[in-house]
Parts: sequence; structure tokens; C-alpha cells
Amino acid sequence: MNRRDFIQLTGLGAGAFLFPNIPVMGRPVAPEALMDRTFDAVVNKRLADAALNAAKSKGASYADIRIGRYLNQFVITREDKVQNIVNTESYGVGVRVIADGCWGFAAVVDAKDEAATAKAAEQAVAIAKANAKLLQEPVRLAPQKGYGEVSWKAPIQKNAFQVPIKDKVDLLLSVNAEAMKNGANYVNSFLFLVNEQKYFASTDGSYIDQDVHRIWPVFQITAIDAKSGKFETRQSLSSPMGLGYEYLQANPKDKVTGVTTRYNKGYDMVEDAIAGARQAKEKLTCKSVDAGKYDLVLDPSHLWLTIHESVGHPLELDRVLGYEANFAGTSFATLDKWQAKNFKYGSPQVTLFADKLQEGSLGAVGWDDEGVKTKRWDLVKDGTLVNYQAIRDQAHIIGEPESHGCCYADSWSNVQFQRMPNVSLAAGKAPLSVNDMIKDVKKGIYIIGDGSFSIDQQRYNFQFGGQVFYEIKDGQIAGMLKDVAYQSNTQEFWNSCVKVCDEKDYRLGGSFFDGKGQPSQSSAVSHGSATTRFNGVNVINTARKI
Repeated sequence: MNRRDFIQLTGLGAGAFLFPNIPVMGRPVAPEALMDRTFDAVVNKRLADAALNAAKSKGASYADIRIGRYLNQFVITREDKVQNIVNTESYGVGVRVIADGCWGFAAVVDAKDEAATAKAAEQAVAIAKANAKLLQEPVRLAPQKGYGEVSWKAPIQKNAFQVPIKDKVDLLLSVNAEAMKNGANYVNSFLFLVNEQKYFASTDGSYIDQDVHRIWPVFQITAIDAKSGKFETRQSLSSPMGLGYEYLQANPKDKVTGVTTRYNKGYDMVEDAIAGARQAKEKLTCKSVDAGKYDLVLDPSHLWLTIHESVGHPLELDRVLGYEANFAGTSFATLDKWQAKNFKYGSPQVTLFADKLQEGSLGAVGWDDEGVKTKRWDLVKDGTLVNYQAIRDQAHIIGEPESHGCCYADSWSNVQFQRMPNVSLAAGKAPLSVNDMIKDVKKGIYIIGDGSFSIDQQRYNFQFGGQVFYEIKDGQIAGMLKDVAYQSNTQEFWNSCVKVCDEKDYRLGGSFFDGKGQPSQSSAVSHGSATTRFNGVNVINTARKI
């Protein structure tokens, strides 16, 4: 989790109803209310058919409806106190149509009968016909078959909403207590739980029922030097995951330099807090980095964010075309580079793929919000740019016969549009451990965890920090560093990739808060990789000189 996400989420915890554009919001409810309403596919089909029939009767050539119930829970603690427990629920219907070649959309909260969904459909058609008067080119949808009545459910083992609040509080307070015992002066921790119950239907003939679960355990530890008043922090190395409460069940992990980093399907929050407190304290006295060129060994807990910013965003087709610029700008990876079929996005070791199927990932679903069955496809193959991320009304622009299945809305009340799928770096094919990767590094830095970053409006020139840094000298870990950030540009950086560890080291990172659009929407997305080495990258010292 980067600093932006942490501040945003802690802000939500402190005043969990103040951000209506964030999908985790809804009306406050009692904990038992999160479990007492059924999401009935039979009822939803009746509501859906009323909307689809109304849209067609008013002249729509296409229509879809999304019925959504969004449940969220925050459990927030600090040191030995519970600061807040928040439960929210949001329920409603969104209807999207094409009429006279143009999109129209309308939504209704708490739709309880067919009359309400039919009225929303009629409003959507009226909006489409009004907008069509200004239309220059009609919408072109890639063909999509109907799937009939189908369903998908996240493969969770333990529903986190059914775990007693006391158990969650006890876990967080034990995390805080262990952090304080091991050198922390302050510690905040919380759990953020999401359950999206989604029903989609369209005039293509699909009726899709999906149940999505996500979980995010987070802490931030602060250690203070009493003499100087200086402080250092260490955030959790957890990843938000598309899993149930089983993610918090400890499992055996490898260790590198005594730092536990091997979290994927299982995360020991207490163990990480102990390590985090010790590392935050060690940061107070470790040496500051000397600026210069280094070989970087980047842990997946760090690299996910670099992938997100330098690959995920610039290969969104709407950014490439200049249709979208909010939050992340447009893109340097323009169509001419793709059309040339030889643009070297990275070295031959770099294959970057999009995937909406990865089990445990935040973006995993069976069908997207256009009723397109999800899949995996390559964006960069052996270093060469080969594709983008495209949805039904974009596919024809890049000659694709079908959508990639990456259309998404963050709630029933917002219209769906092209969103980033899970974008990941493929693991190396040859066996390679982290220790083997490090042993021939003469002058390097091993970076764990994500930190602050900046990147320009073309997703090209950038700077990234991290959580924990270790100096590598002559193939050995030589101690902790601080004040580290590296600078590069997207093409130079990915072309400096020389080694990627194998599948055994592959792990997911990610974010709940990938912002895009206006009005803004947030989506949850994962990015996977194994530990990866980049040679000759420029490192700067970020210490404030007083």
C-alpha cells in the first residue's frame, strides 16, 4: 500500500461516510444487517426483464442492467484502543442502453419492483436519444453471445463478514501490542472487508449472478528517536486480496535477510508487525544511501506499484487514444508504436499480461460488467508491445474481434467503462531463487514494500520509493539503507530488466483505490510478479537537508 492509499483509507475509517464517490461507501447499518438480506437471482431476473423489455419498447437497440448490493466493514484500532467499527450497505440498479446509436444511463436506489427498473430503463433511453443529437459516430459494439443463467463466486474458504467482531478486534489489538513490544511508539491497524453481490442481464441473453469478496489487513508503525525527535515508519507488507478470512491464517514462509516478505494466500499480520516495528526502529540509525547507479532487486511487494503506474495505466486504450486523462494522464504508448509491431517496451525477459482470472486477485470475476467472459491476454510479449486493454465499444479500433472483458463500474449508481484488469509480470521460466539473483550483484539495493512515487502525465518519467531497503555488496546483504528512491523512464526501466525469479516466488500486490474517470470511480486491482532485477538504475538520496 502506498502513502496515498493509506491516507485515503484511514480517512475513510475516521469518517466512513464522507466520500460518496468511493465505492466502499453506503448507508451505515448494524453488523447483523450485512447478513440478513438475501440477494435472490429469481427476483433479480424479474427486475432485469422489466428493465430490458422497457428499454426495447422505447427504441433501444441494446440494453443491460446491473443490480448491485455492496457491503463494507471497517475495523479500526490504535495502540490498545478500538477507534471505530463501521458497517455500510449500498443497494440499487443501473441501466445502460444504446438508442439512436448513442449510450444512455440511469440508476435508481433501492429498486424494489419492476416499475422502478422499467422507469430507469425509460430514462436511460430518453437520455441516449437526447445525446444522439450531438453524436458524430454511432457506438460500435463487438459481438457478444448470451450465456443464459450463470453464476460465479469468489473461491473463499471463510466469509470474513461472518467472523465475530471480537475476533477481528482481538487480532488487531494483538498486532498493535506486539509492535509496541518490539520498538514501535505508535501503531494504527485496521481491517477493510468488501462483499460485492452483483447481478447482470442484457438483451444479448445473459443473466449473470456474481459474489465477490475482498479483504485488506493494514497497519502503520511509527518509531521515534527521543533525543532527536526524528521518526521512521513501516507500513504492512500485506496485499489486499480477493480472498476470505482465511488470508489471515498464518502459514510457513521463506525469509530473506530476516525480513518476512512471502505473503500471498496467507498473511501473518502479527509476525509482520513484529518485523515492522524492529525495522522502523532500525531505520532511525541506518545509513543514508549514496546517490548513484545501482542494480535493483525488487520484491513483488514493491514492484506491483511500478507495474501499475508504468504498465497498467499507459496501456489502457482510452488513455492511449486521449479519451481519458483523469488521475493518470494519457499515454506515451501511442497506437503507432503498437502498429509498428517492434516497439521494445522492455527487455526479452519482460512479458506483461492482463488477467481477470487469477484466483485470489482483486480483479478476479467470471464476467465483466458488460457480460463478457473474462480471460488472460498479453500486453507485452518478450519485451515487445503487442496489445492494449479494450472493451466492447473499443475493440474495433485495434482490430480485435471481441472485448477483452475489462469493463467495470464501482457501484450500481455509476456507468461501467474501461478499467485496468490485473496486470502482471510473468515469472521467469528457469529456476531462480532470490538468493541466487543477489549473489552476483556487485553494487545493488534490495527494495521491499511500496512507498511514495511520482510519474508524469504520459506515464513515462518516474520516481519510486519503498518501505525497506538493503544494500547489496559483492553478492551479500550488507545492511539497511534509508532515503532511497530510483528514477527512470518506463522504456529505459523495463529494458534494464535482466532476471526474473521463477514461479515459486510469484506473488500479488495491489490496491483498492485505482482512481479513474470524471466523476471519479475507484476499482480494486492486483499486480503480480516474482522478485526481479534491473541493472544500472539511477538512485537518488531523498533525505531532507536542513
